[in-house]
This record gives sequence, C-alpha cells and structure tokens, in this order.
Amino acid sequence: MDVVFLSPGYPPEMRQYTRGLAEVGARVWGVGDGSLADLGPTARYLSGYLQVPRIMDEDDVIERVSAWLRGRHIDRVLTNWEPLVVLAARMRERWDVPGMRVDTVRGFRDKKLMKDRVAAAGLRVPGAERARSVAGVWAAAERLGFPLVVKPIAGAGSADTYRVGGRQELEAALRRLGHVEEVSVEQYIEGDEFTFDTICIGGRPVFENVAAYLPKPLVARTHEWISPVVITVREMYQPRLLPGIELGRRVLGALGMQDGFTHMEWFLTPSGEAVFGEIGCRPGGACLVDQMNYTIDGDLFREWARAVCWHAFETSTERRYNVAIVFKRALGQGRIRRIEGMEEIRRRHGAWIVEERLLPIGSPRRNWKQTLLSDGYVILRHPEWSEAHRMAFEVAADVTMHASA
Repeated sequence: MDVVFLSPGYPPEMRQYTRGLAEVGARVWGVGDGSLADLGPTARYLSGYLQVPRIMDEDDVIERVSAWLRGRHIDRVLTNWEPLVVLAARMRERWDVPGMRVDTVRGFRDKKLMKDRVAAAGLRVPGAERARSVAGVWAAAERLGFPLVVKPIAGAGSADTYRVGGRQELEAALRRLGHVEEVSVEQYIEGDEFTFDTICIGGRPVFENVAAYLPKPLVARTHEWISPVVITVREMYQPRLLPGIELGRRVLGALGMQDGFTHMEWFLTPSGEAVFGEIGCRPGGACLVDQMNYTIDGDLFREWARAVCWHAFETSTERRYNVAIVFKRALGQGRIRRIEGMEEIRRRHGAWIVEERLLPIGSPRRNWKQTLLSDGYVILRHPEWSEAHRMAFEVAADVTMHASA
C-alpha cells in the first residue's frame, strides 16, 4: 500500500496521522513545503519525502509530485488538513487513484455549495448566499435579514467569522474582511452548538462522536476573556442529541462521503430542532482527536489510517469518559510571567487530568485570534458528565495566566 500524504509535518498533529499510516503497513510518501529535517522523529515513518516551494500552489505541486513519482504505483492520496483537500482530490483524478473526486470534495469545502446540497436532500440548513463584493454582502443581508453570520466561503476554525446583529455591526465586519475574496452570508441560528465527528468506510460511519462547544465557537472567538471549553459526550446517543446524529448521518449521504474523517458542526435550537452548520471531510482540529482518543482509550490516528488504507476498523468504540479541554488565554501582552490556580486544580482533580499543556513561564504569549489553542490547554476526563463539566469550568474560572513585557 503506497500512500501520498500531503503535509505530514504541518499542522503538528499531521505527524500523528503519518505515524498511523506507517503503523498499519503503508509506505508513506510525504509532500510538504517544510524541510525533511523539520519533521524530526516523524521522518522515520516516511518511505520518501518531497519538499515543494509552495504547498498551496496546486498546479505546481501536482507537476512536481507527478515527476517525482514517475513509474511508481500509488494506491491512495490523503490529507487531513482542510486547505489541501481539493489538491488531494485533483491528484486522485490525475493518477486515477481511488477516493473522492474534486466535485465531491468541493461539497465539503465550499460552504454555499455544501448547504445547497444538504438542503436538496431535504435537511434543515440556515438560509445562505455567497458574495464576492461589499454590495453583494449588503444585498444578501437585505434578503436574509439580521442577525447574520458572515464567514469565508472556504474557511475553517471560525477564523474571519462574524455575527452581525445590524447594519453598524455589518459595516465593522466588512472592514475586517477586506482580505477575503468570497464570503458566505448566513442566517444566525439560536441554540447550543455541537459536533458530529466520524470515521467512515464507504460512507458508513464506523466511529461516531459528539462534542459540546461551551460556549459557541463564534462567541469564544469574539471575547478574549473567555476560556473556551469543549467536552466530548460519553452518553452521546441520548434522546436530546439523536436528532443531530441522524442529521449528520444523512448529511454524509447527501454529500457523497466515502472513506476518512469528517467533522460536522450543528445547532440544537430551544425547540429541539437540529440544524446543519457545516462539515469538512477531515478531522476536527484543536486536539479534538486527542479528546476522542481519551473518550474511548483508543488510537484514532491509527484507526483512521486502517480505515482509509484497508477498509477496516479494529479498536473498541465503547465510550468510557466525558473528556473536556479548556483553552486558556493570558491576561496582558508579552511573555508569560506567572500562572495562578493550577496547583490547586492539580490538588483537587489531579486523578482526572490527562494533559496539561500551558505555555511555560517566559514563553511569548500567542495571538488568541490566530490560534484555537490559545496559550495552552488542560484536558481532563470523568465518567459522569456533571463532574467533567464542573471540573472544566473550575479550570476556566480558577486558573489565570499573566503576561507582561
């Protein structure tokens, strides 16, 4: 099994998928714009590596990789990084390799096309229009009405995404979106927000997950003082969440999913209706796969590889824990100078903490607008939802990171 894996070293979690591919017996041919030395220990999982000048230059990458692989049979072309899913599909078409083609993948990448296809299957989606100009955004706003969400048509991770409640807020959002070529203008849905994550084989989920966003990502990305919390739900097949799970399964069919990870976001309205948000044919970021691993005590990096290479899935899917991740944002600017409250959290809940990755003292503070990981995170788990929820919000409230010049 010879696999071309795009960008095996970036984002950093791609190194885990590279490992997974090698561990299920694939020969992994990596392609990226970083150096082989930058991969560090991950390089040992590769059978070969091609460094390209610009991984986002699709035409150039296809020509370079085609020349590099000339005479070698390739069985799969894979990536788990959102910006490269169309490139991977183009390579599959170029070399007639099994897997989803460009038209299918665009349904997971283009938010307006995505919603059109989901709506055509009779599923509930917010009203949405695409716009390539300021005038186009205003025209869409007039037709859809406020409140609205304005986001990049091919974005990810809530970046450059704004809730606008009226004309003044839309004017402010448009000033910030000048660098974005095309946006989706969508109706804002009131309600709680969840994920529906899967690993699929032939479009059928062999693993499913639901996680709760606390608060919604759009709110968390708007207010710097918030410590965002995400919790995987151990008892995910409870009546309250079943409408979202059923919606997610039907979305997979509507969009023609085949093999691999999917990450969907959906809304549960106060009336109990499940409303589609968006979906990608790749895993969720910001350590969500790590959370799912802690939920089942498994290795989904490896099981994803087994699914896409061999159409098999071997780990248990028994859900043992609710797993919470708490992202922390430092107060002030400059370097991290002190961290308060973490020792007490360890004393109270140390048995349930599985990872503690706060930036060490002296580290430069990160730009919270540009990274979901903020200035680090704490992951904890518990079999009972109420306990996992309580502990997570104690971390959110009682741990404070301070930065200064």
